[in-house]
Amino acid sequence: MPLMRPLDPAFPIDRQIALETGPVVLVNVFTLDAEDEQSFLKTWQDDAAFMKRQPGFISTQLHRAVGDSPAYLNYAVWESNAHFRAAFTHPEFRAKIAAYPASAVASPHLFQKVAVPGICVG
Repeated sequence: MPLMRPLDPAFPIDRQIALETGPVVLVNVFTLDAEDEQSFLKTWQDDAAFMKRQPGFISTQLHRAVGDSPAYLNYAVWESNAHFRAAFTHPEFRAKIAAYPASAVASPHLFQKVAVPGICVG
């Protein structure tokens, strides 16, 4: 299982998933050793395929840092926090994340859209 390093240590993912809200966007930054990239990509693909089959899943996208940095950013859109919580705590998913390379560090955090007048809608 990858080491979980909260983006905000005062409010880690385990506290976030307890809230009743939605829709939500999961943002997860992964850091890892360069030699583990292929293993990471295969494991992430397996995880994403599982999540894609779960109720409330809307979409996901994986990004790789530019240059020589083996850092990745994933975001996934969910209809509600309850849907994400059900998928994230599902025993099959919890078993899958054990396959991540030992060097992987995940920093998951949930977000909601914010309305900014004249710029973006909430």
